[in-house]
Amino acid sequence: MLKNKIIWLAGILGIVFISFFVSTNLYKNINDEKNTTVKNESGDIKQLVHDYSVGNLKNGSASITSQQLIVTDKNSNQMTYDLPKDEFFVSIAPYIHQTHPCEIHSLTGCRGELANEEFHVYIENTEGNVIIDKKMKTHANGFIDLWLPRNETFTITITKDEKNAQSQISTFEDDQTCVTNMKL
Repeated sequence: MLKNKIIWLAGILGIVFISFFVSTNLYKNINDEKNTTVKNESGDIKQLVHDYSVGNLKNGSASITSQQLIVTDKNSNQMTYDLPKDEFFVSIAPYIHQTHPCEIHSLTGCRGELANEEFHVYIENTEGNVIIDKKMKTHANGFIDLWLPRNETFTITITKDEKNAQSQISTFEDDQTCVTNMKL
């Protein structure tokens, strides 16, 4: 009789343990799914990136890797958006006195020294083809946002008044999206 009660009690404890384990993992999986959503359709991803970069959207934080825009809202829910397959986003903050180290650009956090300033931007690829040759203005965050062809290397020259900076950038997978080392 005691042996039957012990077996019965062990069975009940086993069921309680398994139920707890399953419900905890189920809750964790539901919570993980809630906090991270991947959007494969790019829609107007460039407009979304622009809106975060210029401060039109302020409901959280946004950063951009070589492959995805990652948006985290104020409740720590995360949405990721795949970037276009043929274009690479890079943001450049030319500077005179102050800069910061950066590899992955925070659209909502990075700040450059020269906000709302006009520059001449000249970019050519390794074959000498001109990609950009025009005046551009930094956003209020001090960065110039660019969409360039993927899987290439470019020489970029940024000029303001009598000062200029030149650098090479590349747009391969896992290359940096934040350039803060171009001292004028």
